[in-house]
Amino acid sequence: MIIDHIGIVVKSIEKGIEHWEKVFEYKKMTNVVINSRQKVRVVFLSKENSLTVKLIEPTDESSPTYKFARKGGGLHHICFKCEDMNKELKRFSEKGLRVLAAPQPGEAFGNENIAFVYAKQGLNIELIETDIKAGRLF
Repeated sequence: MIIDHIGIVVKSIEKGIEHWEKVFEYKKMTNVVINSRQKVRVVFLSKENSLTVKLIEPTDESSPTYKFARKGGGLHHICFKCEDMNKELKRFSEKGLRVLAAPQPGEAFGNENIAFVYAKQGLNIELIETDIKAGRLF
């Protein structure tokens, strides 16, 4: 497994993009994509020789990230790309981690499967098996 990106919850995706471009010199890597299952808008940002950042904005009060965003947001998850998601989910479960969301299509990844695991110490882990980023600009 390798780290694919870090996910940051923001109140406003437009203001988040502006902040990351101005302060950290990241560039918008994708268009904003709506994830209807998670009820969020997401965008990927990139910078040469750095980790990819995914900004996440809840679309309504029923989003799992809504309360977190209203409190100011922040680090939401670390995403690992793996070869076999089901194998990693089994391995994580055997190590006492809790599966939060079983594999399901993720619109931000061209409807390839994503899954979420709670890794203790307040850390959410997202798992993917793809390099696809929907709405990619470059």
